[in-house]
Parts: sequence; C-alpha cells; structure tokens
Amino acid sequence: MPTRSLIRGFVSVALLLLTTATVAFSQRSPARLLVFSKTAGFRHASIEPGIAAVKKLGKEQGFSVDATEDASAFNDKNLKQYHAVVFLSTTGDVLDAKQQDAFERYIQAGGGWVGIHSATDTEYDWPWYGRLAGAYFTSHPLDPNVRKATFRVLDKTHASTQGLPDKWEREDEFYNFKSISPDIHVLVDIDETTYKGGTNGANHPMSWYHAFDGGRAFYTNMGHTDATFTEAPFLRHLLGGIRYAIGTGTLDYTKARPEENRFTKVVLAEVLNEPVELAILPNDRVLFVERHGAVKLYTPANKRVSTIATIKVSSKYADSSEAEDGLLGLAADPGFAKNGWVYMYYSPAGPAAKNVLARFTMKGDSLDMSSERIMLEIPVQRDQCCHTGGSMTFDAKGNLFLSTGDNTSPRATGYAPIDERPDRSPW
Repeated sequence: MPTRSLIRGFVSVALLLLTTATVAFSQRSPARLLVFSKTAGFRHASIEPGIAAVKKLGKEQGFSVDATEDASAFNDKNLKQYHAVVFLSTTGDVLDAKQQDAFERYIQAGGGWVGIHSATDTEYDWPWYGRLAGAYFTSHPLDPNVRKATFRVLDKTHASTQGLPDKWEREDEFYNFKSISPDIHVLVDIDETTYKGGTNGANHPMSWYHAFDGGRAFYTNMGHTDATFTEAPFLRHLLGGIRYAIGTGTLDYTKARPEENRFTKVVLAEVLNEPVELAILPNDRVLFVERHGAVKLYTPANKRVSTIATIKVSSKYADSSEAEDGLLGLAADPGFAKNGWVYMYYSPAGPAAKNVLARFTMKGDSLDMSSERIMLEIPVQRDQCCHTGGSMTFDAKGNLFLSTGDNTSPRATGYAPIDERPDRSPW
C-alpha cells in the first residue's frame, strides 16, 4: 500500500504539472508581427508580394501579421503589441528622431528585428540602425542587376538554415556591403566567382543574425524579385529568421532607455563666458571652467555659482587675434573624495608658447592655488588659429587621457597639417 500511494502521488504531481504547463501555454498570446515597408528612395515592386508572403506564413504558422507604411506606428504604446518588426525593402530616411528613439527602446526591451533586402539601404544617418542591421548597402551589379549565383550555407544549426543545401544557386539582386559589423554571425554567403559585380571578396555575407542592444536581429539580402517570395527554400529561411527574432516574445521596458519626457531640465547657471568642461563632485557640486580662466563651482545647498579661482591664461595669437587657447580642460581624480585632486589643461600667460596639464587640490569649496603641480608641458604655436583641444577623461584603470587638438591652420594648404617647411609651423 505505501508503494501504491507513493505511485499515485507521483502520478497526481505529474498530472498537475502537465495541466499547469498546458494552461500556461494556452494562455500565452500568439506572436504578432509588424511589417514595415515605407520607402524614401527606390521602391521595390516585390514589396507587395513580400507582404502577402509574410501574411501567408503567419496564417500557416499561427502568428498574426500587421502591415504598414505609416511611420507613426513607431511609438511605445503600439510597438509593445509586437514580438518582432520586419523592415521589408525599406529605403532611405523612413523614421524621424522621435520614432527612432521609440524603436531603439523597443529593441532594448527585448524586441526583434528582421531585415529583408533593402532594409540595409535605409537610415544611413542613424548609426544605431546600421549596427542593428549589421551592414549598409554600398552597390550591386549593373547590366543586369539581377543574375544567378551560388550561395554557400555556412551554418545549418540556425532555424533559418535547417534543411538548406550546402550550395544554393538562385537568381536575385546581390548587394555589396559596407560598414559590416564584426558582431554578426554569418549564415549564408555568396561565391563571388560565380557572378560578376561582387566587391566584398571571399567573405561576402548574404544572411546573418546577431544579438544587439538587448534584442535580436536577422537579415537576409534575398528579396529583390517577386519570385523570391514564392520559393519554398527562401520562405523556410525567412520563417526561421522570424522565429529567431520573435525569441521568447517577452518585452521588458525596464531594460530600455527612459523616455525623454521623464527628464526635467533644471538650469543651474546662466550668462556664462565660454564654459568648456565640468566635473561632478561629491554632494552634487558642479565644478566647471571657462576658457578665459575662471574656475567656478555650483553648490546645490544654496543653488549659487561662485568663482573660486582664476587661472591666468593666454587667449591671443601673435597677431593679436582671438585664440582658441585658454583654460581648456578639467577632470576630477577618481579618488577625489579622499585626495581632493582636480586636473586642468590650460595655456599659461606669458611669452612661452606652451600648454600645461596641472594638478590642483581642492579643500572644501576652495581651490588651493599653491598646490599646483605641473604634470606635463606641451609645446604649441601661437602664431595663427587654431584647433586647440583639451578635453580629459579617466579610464577604468585610473589613467588620465588628454586630447590636445592639432593646433594648425585649416586654411593654409587644403591638405593634412604636415607642412614642415621653415616658417610654416602653423600649417
């Protein structure tokens, strides 16, 4: 009897677990896909057959598909409905800045992206999108642009390549790419020896995927021709890419960058004289410098800005014209809370043509001018304008990096600033 009771107990637990799993599965909403096909450049005739093909896949595979060319669909409320977004042969600048921000947040929350054909001929002025897509279009064969060539399937473990042959001859428009991300995992490439017009060489990707900025991206160059969307191997390839992009179908907007309307701008100081750099100190104090030499401190306790020191600087060239020299850089030491060190890069007043990197010690809200230690001197020319740098930053290991600028005339030769002939140092 104890044994039978034990068996009945196991069976009851197993049935409970199975029932729970079944309920949980049945309560999951079906995947939902947004197909976006807006064009601001060339428009492919295959867009309409492509939309129809994706909708047919959705009907057969149990996911719903909405199609739009209305960029206003890219907002948080609407995008939260979708498990993945397909850019179907989009071209040019298709989203404004606010819409771009919403789409970045969607990917950061765990959303998926699928790019088809000219999705890589899209948003060249949006670097984030280029990294999401994995590359940008640069050219394709001409005369004719559609030809036959051999694809090579490099990885058959991905959902999009299972069942594909090792070599796959097909007819399409084959893109050459630029700005190819080193992070993409190439699934299919093309053998450039089997056609004319390739410029990427032995490693010419055609389909790839990668995890990006919290989400998932899949791209295929296939899709220029109407016939592509009737090819069974391509449709299986696309379906696998869609499944990868959908992933678990879970969005978590706590992992996304906050919306800009959640920030409030508070003006701490106004009517400043060429402020250049700032450093945030303990207790939310803000130390900042102005190019003509003023060192100022904002104190949140009284919400006031005070000038705590003035560095004597050179701000004129030899011909008495206004220079770009002066007090140019500021950085607080990583150990500021204990040592009080701040670093400044400036052009000392006087006849010597040099800039210096100096370290000072702050005591409370005051700068101890007697504590100055010159860490580095850099010879410069003070004859003609310009391009003076000075920004500084610390790395994770505590090394201080300083930018100096090239300090040369941009109008002299029209070439790089390497004219080393006598009396031409400004160039």
